[in-house]
Amino acid sequence: MTVTHYIGFDVHKKSVSFCIKTADGEIIEEGTILAQRDALREWARQRKHPWRGAMEATLFSAWIYDTLKPYAEQLHIGHPARMKAISAGKKKTDKIDARTIADLLRCDLLPVCYVAPPEMRDLRRLLRYRVLVVRESVRMKNKIAGLLMETGTPFNKEKLHGKKYFAQLLKDLQEVPESVQDLLRLSRSSMEMFEAAQKRLVQRLLAHPELGPRVERLASIPGVGPITALTWALEIIDPHRFSSCADVLSYCGLTAALKSSAGKQQRGPISKQRNLWLQTTLIEAAKLAPRWNPQLAAVHARELERGHRNRASLAVARKIAAYLLSVDKSGLPFQVRSPVLADQATLQKAG
Repeated sequence: MTVTHYIGFDVHKKSVSFCIKTADGEIIEEGTILAQRDALREWARQRKHPWRGAMEATLFSAWIYDTLKPYAEQLHIGHPARMKAISAGKKKTDKIDARTIADLLRCDLLPVCYVAPPEMRDLRRLLRYRVLVVRESVRMKNKIAGLLMETGTPFNKEKLHGKKYFAQLLKDLQEVPESVQDLLRLSRSSMEMFEAAQKRLVQRLLAHPELGPRVERLASIPGVGPITALTWALEIIDPHRFSSCADVLSYCGLTAALKSSAGKQQRGPISKQRNLWLQTTLIEAAKLAPRWNPQLAAVHARELERGHRNRASLAVARKIAAYLLSVDKSGLPFQVRSPVLADQATLQKAG
């Protein structure tokens, strides 16, 4: 009879603590491995029994997961917040953490995270890096405006970052120190560098043979641009892992926290346990999308009538997420359903 071992890994920057247990909880081996690919592979090759492993999601988990996965019967990454809720304790050491993770795994109590394929993770990293680049570009734009205001130089805010206008502005500067002029040129060149870099990143992502067509379908929704579509595709990865729209809204952080006890329910602010990248992108998109999408405009207007501007944006963001999920699951471009078809579908469900 083949004996399967259950291994808990406590992952750190320089080392990985492990605990090997049998199905009935007996400790077979404990120890520490260097957090290096060669050391991890050598350790995995020495295992004499088939094994299943688990680790907590951290900054270092992804590459360790990729290194060990070919050697494991099963390998999982656990949701850190839910793991703490299940296994909270007064004592916390690397050895205890590894034991706890092994116990959660063998007792089938591990709150498993979805692990995206390596290629998709690489593309997602590019898109997230673009956010950093855009922020730096905005910082440079603000710095240019700040330097001009410091020196009392009037300027047209809407035209300031145009190439011709800025060049002419530099020529016409009067009573502005040479050091400030140098800083203006430096800030401008930095801004242009960041702008060019973010465009190259987007072009590279859109040129991907699988990602490009998917983004095109998602962008068929009026009010959804390429960046919103890219963010959705690379953060969601597989839309079929969400069984309902409510699940995806929760994942995006677009639902309120709920506390329920003794038949009483209390709603709090929107949950902080969310995908921050999706939440930010969808809420930003919701502020502009109603201009191009009459359905979203109607949702926005309905909430505005109640006097809640922020809730109006949140309602639009939820609707955008619902549209994106529907298009992504169907694999077809967005189409507005006529009221007649919608009524027929409702009657069929009722029947």
